[in-house]
Amino acid sequence: MKNPLAEQILFLQVKNRDKEAYARFYDLYAERIYRFIYFKVNSVVDAQDLTSEVFLKLWQTIKNGKEIKKLNAFIYIIARNSVIDFYRHKSRRESKEQAIDGAIPLFIADEKNDLLKKQLIDSDLATVVQGLGNLKDEYREVIILRFMDELSVAEIAKILKKSSGAVRVIIYRALKALKETINPLNS
Repeated sequence: MKNPLAEQILFLQVKNRDKEAYARFYDLYAERIYRFIYFKVNSVVDAQDLTSEVFLKLWQTIKNGKEIKKLNAFIYIIARNSVIDFYRHKSRRESKEQAIDGAIPLFIADEKNDLLKKQLIDSDLATVVQGLGNLKDEYREVIILRFMDELSVAEIAKILKKSSGAVRVIIYRALKALKETINPLNS
């Protein structure tokens, strides 16, 4: 939805607990939130589960009457915190089962089963996705939020709890690092 006024009306309707508006909001944001989570957890099943949890938590927050100033930024905050909780719980489970080796895989090991990879193999995007995998989390996160989810610098700043200036610097450094990983000889 590129119409800011229509988006504001939808947000107000969602905040007023309108179930139909919430369904439209879900349709508008489900794919974005799924993609955001998927690039962090690298598992289709886990990303689907976490996406469902994010929207459930959002609805519960709305029902409880918590004040939400920017709904689109708030849902990314919930998604980001859910991923953090996911890895926190995952590491606890793994530590009980075996010693943790400290490595969190960045992408699904079996590329043949990864539908996104299948679509991107023959394009330049495959190179970008691979380059994203080589970036540190903070850089990967700002690139996804800014260029894939098309959030503004101010929205990203709210999600990351940083100033807009700091976010601009992180985006600049992230793009520079991505360029270096994609074209190491041209950097």
